[in-house]
Amino acid sequence: MKTLLNQWVATPLGAFVVLALAASLEVFGDSFFQSAMYRSSGATRSFWFVLGIGVLAFYGFFVNLPQWDFGKLLGVYVALFFVVAQVVAKLRFHQSPTPPILLGGSFIVIGGLVITFWK
Repeated sequence: MKTLLNQWVATPLGAFVVLALAASLEVFGDSFFQSAMYRSSGATRSFWFVLGIGVLAFYGFFVNLPQWDFGKLLGVYVALFFVVAQVVAKLRFHQSPTPPILLGGSFIVIGGLVITFWK
């Protein structure tokens, strides 16, 4: 798996896909903790905590398995994390982004593009 991920992150599209998957894992893991802490009780709460721990552990393994300059790709990762977080907030928790979130988020996405593509 390590060799395959190293081959993927060697190309811009592959790095984007791996970072998008990593952002999704991180956001979903965080959302499972949100469900455990504020939206459940009893055995269901324990289920969400265990699922969150598992997904975040897998995220940490997955994002660090390839040998890449993660700091160099941080701009696109932060932008992807923001976008995925907004989609998950809407779909899982029915929370729509407010105008300040949309404005600030546009700065995050623009910043990610600047960091990624400024040569």
